[in-house]
Amino acid sequence: MFYRQRVRIDLNADLGEGFGAWKLTDDDALLEIVTSANVACGFHAGDPLIMWRVCGWARTRGVTIGAQVGYHDLVGFGRRRIDVDPPRLWADVLYQIGALDAFARAAGMSVRYVKPHGALYNTAADDQAQAHAVATAIASFSPDVPLLGLAGSEHETAAREAGIPFVAEAFADRAYTARGRLVPRSEPGAVHSDLQTVLAQAVSIVRDGQVTAVDGTPVPVRAESLCLHGDTAGAVDLARAVRARLTEIGVDVKPFAS
Repeated sequence: MFYRQRVRIDLNADLGEGFGAWKLTDDDALLEIVTSANVACGFHAGDPLIMWRVCGWARTRGVTIGAQVGYHDLVGFGRRRIDVDPPRLWADVLYQIGALDAFARAAGMSVRYVKPHGALYNTAADDQAQAHAVATAIASFSPDVPLLGLAGSEHETAAREAGIPFVAEAFADRAYTARGRLVPRSEPGAVHSDLQTVLAQAVSIVRDGQVTAVDGTPVPVRAESLCLHGDTAGAVDLARAVRARLTEIGVDVKPFAS
């Protein structure tokens, strides 16, 4: 099926998720496929050398750089909810953006958007105080830098109230609840690794503006960017197949920020 009018979508992935000698994501390979890179900023994963390398590789491939900010939780990979006081969370987020932007600028680029990671992403989708802390930290860095988040959630509300742009994303490799939230990773089937399932969900999001929740409910979604997790099993092959499939049906895969 081809569109009468071409649709545009960004393809993003979480990159730089290693630390020292430990490597989780195949950054070099994924940067050949995605159009935007959510780079770990050292709190849930990543270190200065990794950030520097990913920024340099992204520049040579024309991939947009975004700061993936998370809780200060290396041990838990940022996937544990932490009740951080809003002023502390604001400072932590601003610190992470600034750290990545230093390396991006050294590579001749800059941070063009911010996306919360893991538990912070899921918490801020419903927690007004944490969403506000994230959005106002971004606004303090630059009012022109968008927040990449879940449409119709506190992400979007907080961005609007902070006066920063908002970019809606959806997930090709994550299961959804009937409320339009991501199924917690602690539950079975929260992450899709089957190729056909991921392809079908990617096409449904981009073509139909909906996903099928775990209970069978059709859930409307709005997305300018489609996420594939870099640490999902077979992430490179999944990302390559998704991009090929979207191109095949007439979708322009391009970064939302340039």
